[in-house]
Amino acid sequence: MNITTPNEQELREQAKKRVDMKMGFLVHLTVFLAVNLGLFALNSLTGSPRWHVFPLWGWGLGLAIHGLVTLLALMSGGGLRERMMAAELERLRRQ
Repeated sequence: MNITTPNEQELREQAKKRVDMKMGFLVHLTVFLAVNLGLFALNSLTGSPRWHVFPLWGWGLGLAIHGLVTLLALMSGGGLRERMMAAELERLRRQ
């Protein structure tokens, strides 16, 4: 198996992908908090029954899934696609 060390450009590209994933989640979290705080305030001001929890739970589930996917992608080191590509290249080289 031919293992090469990544050069500076490859490391920068990998770092950019990881930072983009983290920033994507942080933006999602910030918007989630701002909107749901606004909905809570609106619901509190109107005095109507507590309807703000429905978007909170629905969107919260989406945010949790986004966080889980981001965490798993960051923990795995390389992405699944990159590992599959490396395995396929190795198979083709052996033929």
